[in-house]
Amino acid sequence: MNKLLPLLALCAISLSVNAQSPVAADVTVTQAYGKINTADLELKACEFEKDANAEVLFEKGNVYFGADLGTITEEFHERVKIFNDNGKSVADVHIRYYSGDHLEYVTGIQAETVNLVDGKPEVTKLDKKLVYTKIIDKYYSEISFTLPNVKAGSIIEYKYDLNSTAFYDMPDWDFQEKIPVRYSEFSTAIPDIFYFRANTRIWSPLVKHTTSGDGRSFMDGGQAYPYSLENETRGMANIHSLPDEPYMSSYRDNVQGIRFQLVSIKPVGGFAKSYSDTWAKVGGHLIDNEDFGGQLKRKINGEETIIAKAKAMKTADEKIAYIFNEVRNAMKWNGEDNWHTDQGTYRAWENKTGNSTEINLILYHLLKQSGVEVYPMVVSTREHGKVQPFYTSLAQFNRGVVYALVDTATRYVLDATGKYNLYNETPSELLNSSGLWVDKANNKYDIIMLTKQVPARESVFINAEIKPNGKLEGNAQVSSSSYNKIAAVKRYKTDGEKKYIDFLRNDDNNLKISGIKMDNIDADAEPLMQTINFNLDLAGSDDTYIYLNPNLFTPLGKNPFLSENRTTDVDFEYSRIYSINGIYKMPAGYKADVLPQNISMVMPDKSFGIKRIVAEQDGSLVVRYTINYNVAEYSKENYADFFAFFKKMHELLSEQIVLKKG
Repeated sequence: MNKLLPLLALCAISLSVNAQSPVAADVTVTQAYGKINTADLELKACEFEKDANAEVLFEKGNVYFGADLGTITEEFHERVKIFNDNGKSVADVHIRYYSGDHLEYVTGIQAETVNLVDGKPEVTKLDKKLVYTKIIDKYYSEISFTLPNVKAGSIIEYKYDLNSTAFYDMPDWDFQEKIPVRYSEFSTAIPDIFYFRANTRIWSPLVKHTTSGDGRSFMDGGQAYPYSLENETRGMANIHSLPDEPYMSSYRDNVQGIRFQLVSIKPVGGFAKSYSDTWAKVGGHLIDNEDFGGQLKRKINGEETIIAKAKAMKTADEKIAYIFNEVRNAMKWNGEDNWHTDQGTYRAWENKTGNSTEINLILYHLLKQSGVEVYPMVVSTREHGKVQPFYTSLAQFNRGVVYALVDTATRYVLDATGKYNLYNETPSELLNSSGLWVDKANNKYDIIMLTKQVPARESVFINAEIKPNGKLEGNAQVSSSSYNKIAAVKRYKTDGEKKYIDFLRNDDNNLKISGIKMDNIDADAEPLMQTINFNLDLAGSDDTYIYLNPNLFTPLGKNPFLSENRTTDVDFEYSRIYSINGIYKMPAGYKADVLPQNISMVMPDKSFGIKRIVAEQDGSLVVRYTINYNVAEYSKENYADFFAFFKKMHELLSEQIVLKKG
C-alpha cells in the first residue's frame, strides 16, 4: 500500500505572495561549521549598514525529504558578528516549533562563540545542559539557549535540524532579518511527486539561483517507485535590516521571504490530483476540531442566569452589549493568541482566565443561547500578519472572535479579550485583514474583509481668554469617538487621573490643568466627553507681543514621519478626522498682528487634507482646523508625496497667532 495516500487529507497550505524573477550569479559565501575567517573576526562594522549593532554573516537552510518521502528535514546554520554591546541580544536564541501530535522536533543543536584573543581565535562551546525546552501550549513548544562568553567583537554561530513527520510541512524562509544580512541561502530538494508553489515576497535581486534534477526511487511494499528530485537554491546578498517604522504593519507582512503552498500530489502510478484547499474545507476543519467547534455548545456554570436576563431584553443590541460586558468584565486574558482553545471554555470560565479564543467562544455560546444570530470567526491580529484571501490556510489565523448579524445593515465583530474593547467596534488590531466565519447549519463558510468604514473622530473646542500678562485661561471640551475613545479610556483607567493629566500636558511645563471631568466613560455607544480646565503660560510673550499656537490637546503635536525614505507601507489602521476649534478673547489694547493664512491643502489623490480658518471677530480670535485622513493605508511607493504633505501639514499646525499691544 502506498504510504502517501492516507496523509493526503492532512495537507496544509502556507501563506504566500507573488513570485519575482531572480538574477542568476555564482556566489559562494557560506562556510562549514567552525571554519571562521580572521577577517570576519576583525570586522568592525557592516559594510552596507554602518550603524548596525550586529550583522548576520550568513544563514543557510537546506531542506530535503526522507527516504520514504513521508518526512522533511531542514538543516539550519547561522553565523552572526556582534559589533557592540547593543548587539549582544542576538546571542539569545529561541526556536519555536509545532510539537502538537509530534509533528515537528529539533535535533542536532550545536552552538559556539568565537573571540579574537591575542590575534588567535578562542572558541567557547555551548554547554548542552543550558539548552532549555518550554511547552508553550498543547500545540507549540520552544527551545532556547544563550551563547556563552559573548562580547563586542564576538562571532556566534549555531546549527540544528528541524524535523517534520509529515510531507506537507514545508518550512518557510526569511531572507531578511531585524539586523542586516550579508548572505542568505535557501536550498530545497523536492520530489516531483509533490508540487509546492513557491510564493515569494522579494524585491531585492537574487544573486544566486540554480536548479537541477536527478532520478531517484523509493521502496514501498517491496516495489521500487521512480521519481525525479528537483533541486533549487536561492541566494540573496547585502540585505538591509527591516526597521521598525512609525505606523507600519507587522514584521511578517513586510519581511522579504518565501512561503510554500502545496498545490497538488501525483500519486505514484496514478493521475495527478489537486489539493488546493478551499475556505469551506478550512471552515469544516474548524468545526470538526475539538478545540474549536467542540467548544461551541459546551455549557458553563451559571449561564442560565445570564441567558435569562439577556432573553428578557428587547433588542439584539441590548443583548449583545449586556453579554459582551459580562464576559469582558468576568474574564482575564492570559495574553495568548491561538485560533484554538487550550484548556477549553468550561475550565477557562471556572478559572476566569483564558486565551483569546476561549474568552470569545464563551461569548459566542452565551449569545447563541440568548437568541442572537452569531457565528464563530477566526481572524489574524496585526502582529501576526494580514490574511491572504487567495491562500487557504488555517495557519494564517491566530484568534477566534464572534461575528454577529444584527440586521441587514449592522454587523459586529466581537472580541471580549481587551478590557477596553467596545462591542460595536472591531478591535483596531484586526482591521485591514480578513476573517473566516463559519455557519455549519447551512454549510456556509465565508472570508470577509475587516475594515472601519466610518472615520474615527476627535474634536477639540477651546473657550479661553488671553490675559495681558501672556497667560491663557479657560476650558477645553474634547469629544472622542470610536478608537480614540478606547485609547483615552484605557489610558485613564490604567494610569490613573494624575498620570493621565501629565499625558494631556504632553511634557509642557507651561500648561497647568486644574480639573478634568469624563462623561460617557462606560457608555459604549456614546463618544467620550472630556472637560478640561487649564491655564497656559504662552511661551515667548512679552510686554508688546503675545504668541498663541491653537493646536492644544490633540495628538498632532509632533510629526512622526521625519525620515525622507520609507521601507514599509504606512498603516494607520483606520481613517480619521481631527478638528480643532477655538474662541479666544483678546486682551484689551491688543490687536492681531499676524494671523495664519486661511488655507485648504489636499493631496493629489485626496487621501489626506487639512483646512484652516483663522479670523478676528468682535474682540476674539476664532479658529477652526479640520484634518482628514481619508484612507487607512498608504503605499510606500508614493511616500515622497506623503512625506512632503505631512511635513507641510505640521508646519501649518505649528504656526502661531501674534497679538500686538496697540
